Amino acid sequence: MIIMARKILLVVLGVAVTACGSSSEERGAAAGDRSRSAAAPPAEQAVVLFLGTSLTAGLGLETEEAYPALIQRRLEQEGLPFRAVNAGVSGETSAGGLRRIDWLLREPVGVLVLELGANDGLRGLEIDQMRSNLREIIERTHAAHPDARIVIAGMEAPPNLGRVYTRAFRRVFVELAEAYDAELIPFLLDGVGGVPELNQADGIHPTAEGQEIIAENVWAVLEPVVTEMAGAAVR
Repeated sequence: MIIMARKILLVVLGVAVTACGSSSEERGAAAGDRSRSAAAPPAEQAVVLFLGTSLTAGLGLETEEAYPALIQRRLEQEGLPFRAVNAGVSGETSAGGLRRIDWLLREPVGVLVLELGANDGLRGLEIDQMRSNLREIIERTHAAHPDARIVIAGMEAPPNLGRVYTRAFRRVFVELAEAYDAELIPFLLDGVGGVPELNQADGIHPTAEGQEIIAENVWAVLEPVVTEMAGAAVR
């Protein structure tokens, strides 16, 4: 039943992606401005940069309800010296993220949480190009910040694109995590995708409660990373 629900959600997402992505370039520029103004942590704090889509941006919700803001609260509760920066843009593709990454890397990025690829899959874009874009984002991050850690959010492609495509799509995130010694969130929407009461009326974007579950999915992988980094910094 969980698999079927996930498939239903992905089919619905495939139908609706055109509407949410039609002006992603304009929104990308605006998000770049917002993230630049928001990403001004004190000198002793490194940035946890969330580069992603509407799932990260928290479309339809208040800024403080999106999972990066919830992660910020966890960081503060644990006394960890990081600041979460939400660089999510609705309709963003891996190519759009690549166009924005250089400016975002002007901040002291300690961790990059890479949540891109979902819209590539929904549009049936070339998997090799998506892989190349994501790889370039990771490599530019390491070039700008050699000690930065990478967390990759895994996603699923719509089943109507066929098993060959969906399997190859899913594998990209695993391969990149292995190649760059990155941490992997197996499926960002685990526990949320296909659950009507955890998604907004469009059936696509999580509610505030859904974002809380996403935050837990992310924190389970991110927390050991930032804890280790904070410990290393004081030794």
